[in-house]
Amino acid sequence: MPTPPATTKETTLLKRTLTGLLCTLLTALLATLPLSGLAQQGAPFSEQPEVQAFIVEMHEQHGFDIAQLNSQFASIHSNATVLRLIRPPTRPGKQRSWERYRERFVNGRREAGGLRFWEENGALLQRAEAIYGVPAEIIVAIIGVETEYGGNTGSFGVLEALASLAFDYPPRAEFFRSELENFLLLARENGDDPLAIHGSYAGAMGIPQFMPSSQRNYAVDFDGDGRIDLRHSTADAIGSVARYLQQYGWQKGAPVAVPARVDGDPAALIAAGIKPALTVQELGARGVFMLRPASDDAQRAAALIDLETPGQATEYWLGFDNFYVITRYNRSSFYAMSVFQLAEAVREVRHNRLAATR
Repeated sequence: MPTPPATTKETTLLKRTLTGLLCTLLTALLATLPLSGLAQQGAPFSEQPEVQAFIVEMHEQHGFDIAQLNSQFASIHSNATVLRLIRPPTRPGKQRSWERYRERFVNGRREAGGLRFWEENGALLQRAEAIYGVPAEIIVAIIGVETEYGGNTGSFGVLEALASLAFDYPPRAEFFRSELENFLLLARENGDDPLAIHGSYAGAMGIPQFMPSSQRNYAVDFDGDGRIDLRHSTADAIGSVARYLQQYGWQKGAPVAVPARVDGDPAALIAAGIKPALTVQELGARGVFMLRPASDDAQRAAALIDLETPGQATEYWLGFDNFYVITRYNRSSFYAMSVFQLAEAVREVRHNRLAATR
């Protein structure tokens, strides 16, 4: 049966109802969108005096075109999501948890992904290990922890992210201004449009998540195509991770970390930091003992690593120089231990797979 025509009063009421409903739906939709996907608030960066001074510096020091930089900075704004994510967590009562952190990176999915990555890139990993002395499993694990083997390289515009941190995040403005400078230089060297490059909220890019300065200083053209491309070349990513660790002092064939037992109060040793300073023998005199002692480790320098989980006994390890080198990639003992344990897990899975096929 056809619907009867509405009266004028009914039509007006219906329009008002539909309009209200539409506004409600639109408000709800906008609330679900991430801040990085919304129109940015405030003036573009090109209107900030500090940015104008930076543009002049880039012109005077590196020959950048002022009009082109003005155009690029005019198209970006301070990103509130970036500024929120860079700040340390402030939730009351939220304690760091090694167990919670570990399960994000050392799990069956990443172990399986690491095995596939190793099988697909075995020759490259073998060559990188031979040249730089860094084990294949460590290279695999770093790429696995950073981007899950290239599957998640970040969706933030790097120019906007670095500008937000360089000009609107005073605690680390100097560092990020240097990274912004290196990013613009890197984009020019590679012939890339700075506005088209995406990465993490902190400005890290590509399969191994290198900061711009790290890419310019340590990355290598491992596939020999005449161009360093960490965003698309797995070979370049593998070689660059290995060279980065080697340049920071990786010791070929040396251990990374071993479980430890602590007798007494370890507070002073923990406060000393994660850079190895005392020998294993000296640590033993202070009540710290390796659970798997090796005869040649007594004079090796180590540091006490504490891995805390609320409600559980603290897990202790001795971290050697190679453990400290991993923390140069990300200055966190949780991060370095996740890399080490994922590397060990992937190596074991691969060993078992190879043994089963013999």
